[in-house]
Amino acid sequence: MISPGFSALDEEEEEEDAPARLLRPARRANLLSQPRLAGAMPWVIAILIALVLIAAAGGLALRNLTTAARADLAAAVSVQIIEPDAEVRAARARAVAARLADAPLVQSVRIVPEAELAALLEPWLGAGVASADVPIPALIDVELTRQASPAEIAQVEAVLEDAGKGLRVDAQSQWLRPVHDALAALQYLALALIVLVALATMAAVWLAARNAFTTNRETVEIVHLLGGTDRQITDIFTRAVLREAVFGAVLGTALGGAAVWLLGQPFAALGSGLVAGGGLAPVDWLVLVAVPLAGVLLALVTARITIALALKAML
Repeated sequence: MISPGFSALDEEEEEEDAPARLLRPARRANLLSQPRLAGAMPWVIAILIALVLIAAAGGLALRNLTTAARADLAAAVSVQIIEPDAEVRAARARAVAARLADAPLVQSVRIVPEAELAALLEPWLGAGVASADVPIPALIDVELTRQASPAEIAQVEAVLEDAGKGLRVDAQSQWLRPVHDALAALQYLALALIVLVALATMAAVWLAARNAFTTNRETVEIVHLLGGTDRQITDIFTRAVLREAVFGAVLGTALGGAAVWLLGQPFAALGSGLVAGGGLAPVDWLVLVAVPLAGVLLALVTARITIALALKAML
C-alpha cells in the first residue's frame, strides 16, 4: 500500500539517475577503503619533503656563500715581494705601495704587517716563526676600482715593471678558485638530490594510487557500468591523495624547517669570515616555502595520471 506521503518527493528520487545516487554516498564515505591517513604514503611524503627542504636550504646557502666570497674578492689583488733581506724587503714594500697608490686603477693599498703574516703561517710553520728564520715575502693588499680581470692584472704589472725583481701580482679570487669549484659541486649535488627525491615522491604516490585503485577495482567497474565518468572516479581518488599529501607536506615542512634552523645556528654564531655570507635571504625562505606546495602539486598530478592510465587500461 502506497502511503499518502508519496507524491513528488518520491518521484524526484526515482528520476535521479543511478550513477549520481551511487557516487553521492561514495563521496561521503570516500570510495577508497583505506581510513584517513592510513598507509605509509603521508609519512613517506613527510620524510621526502624534509629532505628536499634540507637539500634546498644547503644549496641556497652555498650559492649565497659563493656569491658573497666572489663579490668581496672581485677587485682584490695581492702583490708579493720576495726578498731575503728584511730591511731591503721592508723598504721595497714601502716604495711599491707608494707607486701603487698613485696608479689611477688602484683604490686602496695596505702593507700587511709581518706579525699578521706570521699568524697566518703559524698553522704550517709553527709558533714564533720570524722572517729571520724563514724568508717571509712582503705582502701588499691592493683594492682596484673595478674587477680584477687579467687585463687589470696586466696593468698593475705594467705599473711595477721597473720596480725590481721578485714581484708577483695575483688576483685574490684565484686563490679561492678551488674552493669555489668545490662549492659549485656541492650545489649540483644538492640539485641532484632534489631531483631524486622528487622522483621518489612520484614513485610513492604512483604505488599508493595503483594499490588503492586495485583494491577498489570492482567498485570502479560498477560505477562505470552505471554511467559514472572517469573524471568522477579520478576526483574521488585524488581527493584522498590530496588529504594525505597535505598531511605529509605539513609534517615534512615542520621537520625540515626545524632541521634547517638547528643546522644554521652554528654557522650564524661564527658571524664573520668566509661563512658570513652563507645565510638565507628572504627570497630563499620563499623558495623553501614553495617546496611543500610543489610536493603537494606533484602528488596530485602523479595521482591523476596514475588513475587515468589505470582507467584506460581497464576499459
